[in-house]
Amino acid sequence: MLQRISAVSERQACRVLGFSRTTQRRNSPKRGKAQCLIERLRTLARERPRFGYRRIHLMLGREGETVDHKRVYRIYRAEGL
Repeated sequence: MLQRISAVSERQACRVLGFSRTTQRRNSPKRGKAQCLIERLRTLARERPRFGYRRIHLMLGREGETVDHKRVYRIYRAEGL
């Protein structure tokens, strides 16, 4: 954004702001996959409201989804399930 406002190069803008140019360019490929996981967690929690994150993690594993139980817990808590 600084580049558009003041017409400076990417290198200069990153130096002024104090962060690496790689973080400026990086697009995380996990965002789309994480969104699918969040939606699936919501669906499973809606279908089985008594199940906790541990059981939902097992259900995801049976469906072929390889995801760490700590990540499932973090998303489960963040979504308020």
